[in-house]
Amino acid sequence: MLPAPSRVSIESVDMRHTLRWLPLQPHCNSTVLYSVQFQGEFELMFLNGSWVDALECQKIHHTHCDLTFDLGSDSDYNLRVRGQCSSQPSPWTRLSRPFNRRETVLTVPKMSVKVVGDALQVSVEKLPLTAVVKVMVWKKGEELQPDVYMTPAEQMPLVVAALQEGAEYCIKAQTVLGTQLHSSSTDPHCVLIAGPDALWKQPITVAVTVIIMAGLLFAVFWSIIHCRPDACQTYFQKEPLPLSLRSDWDVQIQISVEEEELCKQIHVVPAHLEDQSNELNIVDFVE
Repeated sequence: MLPAPSRVSIESVDMRHTLRWLPLQPHCNSTVLYSVQFQGEFELMFLNGSWVDALECQKIHHTHCDLTFDLGSDSDYNLRVRGQCSSQPSPWTRLSRPFNRRETVLTVPKMSVKVVGDALQVSVEKLPLTAVVKVMVWKKGEELQPDVYMTPAEQMPLVVAALQEGAEYCIKAQTVLGTQLHSSSTDPHCVLIAGPDALWKQPITVAVTVIIMAGLLFAVFWSIIHCRPDACQTYFQKEPLPLSLRSDWDVQIQISVEEEELCKQIHVVPAHLEDQSNELNIVDFVE
């Protein structure tokens, strides 16, 4: 017989539920296909314990199944999976205990904050569809007295208006499911409220600065071009070079006279001629 799948487990993060199991190693020539079924409280109590096919997970090749839309209530669910090789099915393997989607793990949401005049626009990404976002806003230094806003995920972004101009506000958010399940809070994000007039003050400030700089540059170039020689000499006087930079000072370098080489003529006599000379001297001596 085809063995039953092993190590069946479920992973649930941010209300996404994935059933996983180990692949089978059968002794058949075809690919193993897998099917998944679930049984909720309704099937158990009113349908005589019947099982329902997970529509997206019937005769699939991979060893995982997304049950996010099948497990649609906060009730307990029994889950099981089996393999099939050709026409031969394996026994069912059941999840060790019922699963409830309230056991999901909520991760820290991804928050972004934008200042629009005297208001804050808070956006949170990667939220479960049924989640509620808890946003806390407080003026810096008053963290113990925050304003709390509860906003459903489908109604994001959140706009907090009529804030004090020139003050700094801090924001943090967390995901909430029901009354007991919630994620960790984001790190506080602090921004400065410039006020509604900041939308036109900043462009005007930049434009005025550019005009002033252009006027100054024009005045400098005009004065250089139209400057009379006598006036230019008054404003632009040539200063003499310091003594350290002048090139009209004498440089004397003492040069020592090399000593003459003493040469002595040396008469060199080859060795064989020297031996002949000695023999002639000996003969002359004997005679």
